[in-house]
Amino acid sequence: MFRRFTLRSVSILALAALLMLSACGDDESTASRNNAPTDDSSNAPSGQNFDAATTTAPAALAEIEARGKPTVTVPDQPATELKIIDDVVGTGAEVKPGDSVTVHYVGVGQQSKQEFDSSWKRDETISFPLNAVIKGWTDGLVGMKVGGRRTLIIPGELAYGPAGRQPAIGPNETLVFTIDLVGVN
Repeated sequence: MFRRFTLRSVSILALAALLMLSACGDDESTASRNNAPTDDSSNAPSGQNFDAATTTAPAALAEIEARGKPTVTVPDQPATELKIIDDVVGTGAEVKPGDSVTVHYVGVGQQSKQEFDSSWKRDETISFPLNAVIKGWTDGLVGMKVGGRRTLIIPGELAYGPAGRQPAIGPNETLVFTIDLVGVN
């Protein structure tokens, strides 16, 4: 496990440096190049990237990977307000407004009860600034500590609103994310 983690970390850092160099002069925001739930107001396409300025906590990542991919429980009724559930309270650095974070996550739509996105499925964490994702994440991750696991039940107006994000996310759909916080900067 340690050897895989070390090789993976070096690969991620090398990829991050390469991607950051290739993005020089690009006005697209970092989070819009991630597969993180982006704020539609950015009008940027989804893609894949890593933010090298965000540091990860190796011990936290090892602990999170040992826990494994979470099972997401979806409520029967749509949410009317953001609900935050700390499944595991972390002991590391705490997320503040405006920070960048590195996470593992699973997202499930309340209506479909289907997983529509997962960093676990891609077997890689992602990094992004909180101000470039949906409001439910921006508000819901503040106060979380590295090493923690948090479930966010996000009403449609704090996710993708009336437009949804077709085909996977319907208009005003409640989204449920279980997020493991690997790092904060």
